[in-house]
Parts: sequence; structure tokens; C-alpha cells
Amino acid sequence: MHSAVINIAKIGARFGCVAAVLVMTGCATIEEYNPFSGKSKNKTPPSELVEFKSSMAVRTAWEASVGDGEKLIFTPAQAGDSIYVAAANGTLARLDGATGKAAWRIDAGMRLSAGVGADEKTVVVAGEKGMILAFDASGKQRWKMQASSEVLSAPTVGADLVLVRSVDNRISAYDAETGARKWIVQRTVPALTLRNAPGITIDRQVAYVALPGGRLIAVTLKSGAVLWEAAVGDPKGSTELERIADTSGSPVVIGRDVCAVAFQGRVACFDTGNGAQRWSKELSSDVGVAADERFVFAADERGSVSAFARDGGVSVWRNSKLAYRRLSVPVSFGRAVAVGDAQGYIHFLSREDGAFLARVRADKSAIIAAPVVAGANLVFQTQSGTVVALTTE
Repeated sequence: MHSAVINIAKIGARFGCVAAVLVMTGCATIEEYNPFSGKSKNKTPPSELVEFKSSMAVRTAWEASVGDGEKLIFTPAQAGDSIYVAAANGTLARLDGATGKAAWRIDAGMRLSAGVGADEKTVVVAGEKGMILAFDASGKQRWKMQASSEVLSAPTVGADLVLVRSVDNRISAYDAETGARKWIVQRTVPALTLRNAPGITIDRQVAYVALPGGRLIAVTLKSGAVLWEAAVGDPKGSTELERIADTSGSPVVIGRDVCAVAFQGRVACFDTGNGAQRWSKELSSDVGVAADERFVFAADERGSVSAFARDGGVSVWRNSKLAYRRLSVPVSFGRAVAVGDAQGYIHFLSREDGAFLARVRADKSAIIAAPVVAGANLVFQTQSGTVVALTTE
């Protein structure tokens, strides 16, 4: 046991400096092209909202405020009957999923850069300079550990582990109870990457990890061994900027499929067992993908929302009437697909044909974080910190 810990420490020292230089260079260069940045080169104005007759009633079940996310991505986490939310100023709160009432609200003791990851026992956020902070379900700090570099992706909690991907492309696993580091997977850092937050999804005893460079890997939770690797996007082009093909958002596992999407790449589904590609379609997204039993949904960088048949990838429908509105990850919710935009609107489209069903507004700030389905409610968090739970009637 002691030798394993020593080896991990040596590996960290060996990779730390080189990876940090690459990441700092990449982020500094790509920031002006970052789709989440106010400095984005994309000056195309958002399309005007299409008028339509609402055919679905959407009601606000509850609303809360957690604090400004600034330019970072803070995603709500659902665990049991609770919703956990966080903000850049260090606020972390546990809300009742049915009413939105705060069971507790604490100051994490430092500014935060990502969160939240949670199960029914453990709640985890990332603090400044790569500090990982774990709390129990009552809000009491359990442990803190230093990651190898800045963390922009929400930690993932499951199977008694906390998984963290830092911007030097290192995936680390920590014991959820003690914080002891169990294993590390180090991957190559591309010369340039988007400053976004590719995620990790746990299903049974495997973690599916979205990575820069258009890669998707499956890792066994027991040891960190890489089971397989697949290409969601292949870097291509004559410049480093053209060759950015980062996998976006968190992979989605449904049945024996794991689906993902890449910026300047593809939307694709793979066999969970061996990584064999089931199908793929050209599509560029910087936010991620969603799926249900029948369809895979993706919002592309130009503001179109598309649905593909999960079995075979046939294009079912495409709604292009939200052009350049900087859409969030879409989510399947009853007979609708819901997606947020940069002006705080939440659009409900027909799951069957993509037609507009309803529209509500959370506030006037962008919705970047992936929404969360919590029982009968659909929970969104805006960049200014509004947390709203919607239900359909």
C-alpha cells in the first residue's frame, strides 16, 4: 500500500510541470475563441425569438438563488430528494428537490471553480488552484485534497469514489470517505483546447471520460485501467485552432450505448463493452449531448437542435430557429426536449418533431450548465445564480 502511494506521488511530479505549461499556453491562446467567454470572436447576433402558440403548460415549481457563476460552469447535482448547487464565491447549498427550500447553505471557505458532484452521502466541489473539497450530506467538510492543476469540470461521485479531471488532462480517483488517492490516469494535452468542462459519467464499475482532442475513454473504477478509447472528433486542419476537436459535456450512458459529441467533430454512440462505434454524424457542439430510450439530442454551436434515432443514428428532426442563441445541453423531459439559451430563456420543443411547445424565462443571464431532471421537476441554473425548477402540466 505504501509503495503504491509513493509511486503515484512520483508520477505526479514527473508530469506536473510539462502538463501545466501546455495547458496554460493552450488556455491563454484559445480564450478569445472560447464559446463561454465574453471575448468570443463570434459576433453573429442571436436570432429573434419565433412567435408561436404555446401548446404545453409550464409551471415554476420553485425558485432559489445561489450566487453568480461568473465565467465558470456550475451544474446542479441531484442526489436522492436533494439538489446541490454552488457558486463562484464559495457558496454551497443543499435544496429540497420538491420545494427548493434550503436544508443548509455554507461557505466552502474559498472561491470555487467547478461543481457540484454528489451522491446521497458525499458532496464535492472544486476550489481555486485545484483544491478538491468534499462534504457529507449535512454540509460538514469531510476532507480536502490538492489536484495537480486547475479543475473546471464538476467532480463525479459514485461507487464510493470521487473522480476529478484537471485541466492538465489528468483523471484522479479519491476515496469518497477519506480522500485517499486511489489511482491516476494521465492523458496527453493537445496544444490548444477549449476552456470548457468535459465531464465524467459513472455506470456500474466503469467511468466514461470525455477528453480534449476528441477522445472518449472507458476506465475501470477498480484500478483506473483504460478499457478502451474511441474518437468522437478527429483533429484536422492546417492550424492548431482548426484542429481543436474537444469532446464536450458529459458522456451519456443508456443501455449498452455511450454517446458523446465533440466540438468540430461528431455526435456518436459506442458500445459500452468494447468501444466499437455504433454510428456517428458530423456535428459540432461545445456543450454536450443528451439521450433517452429512442433519441439522441444535440445542440450545435450555431444554435440548431437535432434529434437522431438512438438505434442507427438516422436524423429524425432539426430545429434551426434558435440560431446563435448559445444553447445549453438539451434534455428529454416527458413529451418535450428542453434547452436553455444565453438570454435566460428555456425552450420546450416537441420530442417527436422539434416544433416549439412552450417558452419560459429564468432570468436575463445565460444558461450554460446542463439541466437536471429531478423527479417531476426540471432544474436549471443560470450564470447569475438563479436556480429554477420547472414542471409541465
